[in-house]
Amino acid sequence: MTDIFHDNRIVWTLDAGGTNMVFSALQGGREIAGPFTYPTPSDDLDACLKTIIKGFREVEKCIPGKAAAISFAFPGPADYKKGIIGDLPNFKAFTDGVALGPMMEDQFHLPVFINNDGNLFAYGEALCGFLPELNAKILSRRGIKQFHNLIGLTLGTGFGCGVVINNTLLIGDNSNDTGIHNTLNKFNPDWNAEESVSTRALQRVYAQASGQPFSGRITPKDIFDIARGNLPGNKEAAIEAYRQFGEALGSSIANILTLIDGIVVIGGGIAGAWQLFAPAMFNEINRPYKRWDGTSAKRLDVKVYNLEDESIFTEFATGNIRELKVPFSNRTITYDERARVGIGLSKLGASRAIALGAYAYALQQLQ
Repeated sequence: MTDIFHDNRIVWTLDAGGTNMVFSALQGGREIAGPFTYPTPSDDLDACLKTIIKGFREVEKCIPGKAAAISFAFPGPADYKKGIIGDLPNFKAFTDGVALGPMMEDQFHLPVFINNDGNLFAYGEALCGFLPELNAKILSRRGIKQFHNLIGLTLGTGFGCGVVINNTLLIGDNSNDTGIHNTLNKFNPDWNAEESVSTRALQRVYAQASGQPFSGRITPKDIFDIARGNLPGNKEAAIEAYRQFGEALGSSIANILTLIDGIVVIGGGIAGAWQLFAPAMFNEINRPYKRWDGTSAKRLDVKVYNLEDESIFTEFATGNIRELKVPFSNRTITYDERARVGIGLSKLGASRAIALGAYAYALQQLQ
């Protein structure tokens, strides 16, 4: 795999969110232009496409040489390999297929690589952020276990997910590799998971719990500040909104951990409310199942640690190391018998991780 921090190629990147578009250019894994942020005109296709071109023109003016590629995150459903964006629930302007990648190739005469934000967030955190930092921290505490798999979750306008296994980004045959937003919703089987893990979920529950009409103008940050007593409003309703969010998120995480054995890192705007949603999230993950006869069963075969809790990190890092004698031999072997994973917060921030993931993905595709 290319060492992105010793690669001189320049790649332009974009993190296209439902609220903002963030443009930058990277060289050697470091930002050399931007970030430039523009509001997302998500209901107007012509304005949205012109904003994308404008943002990259701004990047182009600031870089010292020719770019090798354009690589960016854009929501799905999509055929990312062909650069075609489908009907987007959070970008109402995109309907009936939009050839975004080919348009960018015609405009800038560069190779264009598009993927979803969850994938690129996970890729950036696995190669350059949370995973290598966690493994180094484990060794510093004299642990012997190292983690090689990562699940990246983005919490914002929608609910995104990406999976990296042994430094390889999981890419599905239909660009639908980690559609966690369409998994089952714990609270309502007629909804998908995103209806309870998203900005609109917080807005809905706050309105219901406070007896007010639904408002799309109140933001997750507003609800957080109300819950913390820093803004006027219904404090109990705000706390309940984040509690339900955490419970729904925990259910989705528990389900994906039954399939992917790895570390979970969370990013995105709503991740900043960790203190409000994390307790309910961990309660749900650690909730036992009931068998038909009423006896309890573990929901997961691994122990799940809160990696933001420094008081238990040494326990997580060191596990339970044992020396075993090899039968019929004078040899001994050391192993860590505690099966465990952990959940923590991105330290890079979603936009930075996505930019690094986009950079690494482009270099990989150009090889």
